[in-house]
Amino acid sequence: MPDHHKHRKQIENRLAKIEGHVRSVKNMTSEGRDCGDLLIQIAAIRSALDSCGKLILKDHLEGCVVEAVKDGDESVIDKLNDAIDKFIR
Repeated sequence: MPDHHKHRKQIENRLAKIEGHVRSVKNMTSEGRDCGDLLIQIAAIRSALDSCGKLILKDHLEGCVVEAVKDGDESVIDKLNDAIDKFIR
């Protein structure tokens, strides 16, 4: 079965950057850095996670959903709606 996740490598790279960013903020906390600086960095992490989530959603729509519809699996729409509801709160 072919892999329909054409953005997967890009997603992995983004998550690795986010992981490093979180580790850096943890170190900043240990070093006693200014709370305002920490909040700014957390906002940047949150934005990066949202951006990564959008890319995962795009990957899911272009790959998984398209293939499921082609295969006649209509439950994919319910699953997609559930995932969107959990992602966008």
